[in-house]
Amino acid sequence: MTDKGGPAASQRLFFALWPPSELATALSGIAAAATRRFGGQPSRRESLHLTLAFLGDVPFDAMPALLAAARQVAAPPFHLQIDRLGFWRHNCLLWAGCAPTPALQTLAAELGSALAAAGQPLPERQRAFAPHLTLARKLPAATSAAEVASHPCTGLPAWPCTRFVLVASQLSAAGSVYRPLAEFPLSA
Repeated sequence: MTDKGGPAASQRLFFALWPPSELATALSGIAAAATRRFGGQPSRRESLHLTLAFLGDVPFDAMPALLAAARQVAAPPFHLQIDRLGFWRHNCLLWAGCAPTPALQTLAAELGSALAAAGQPLPERQRAFAPHLTLARKLPAATSAAEVASHPCTGLPAWPCTRFVLVASQLSAAGSVYRPLAEFPLSA
């Protein structure tokens, strides 16, 4: 958002877990195979992530409070196993995900609490955390969720989650471009 040609007054922000390269490559392959089968537009490999908290447009002057809040999050490192595909018909989106583990739930809840305490509460619609990575967009609405769920999503490497990141998202004609702004290590 800009002020009539002036400097940007805010930026679109979110907190996320970023998969290691090996997992991102494997997920990108699954996305390519799935879009060949079902249609749609695969996500770029470098954009794959698991959103912990989407903040939307945030004023630049709120950044110090966001950074301080994220530094207060106390959650131990953990592993995820991405093991399922799904399709959300309402936004024609193919996703990969996992069962919500207690450690992932704790991280998301701790981050949400810290953001609320810093004056940046999450929107109501985000309070029901659904861990997923968007693999493809614009699948045909007639895509069968059951058929998507039967598409292979096995043998993926485990995901060691040791940090989370604050990311700026800029919309472009080619899709969203993500720029990491800060990272926060997980520790017990």
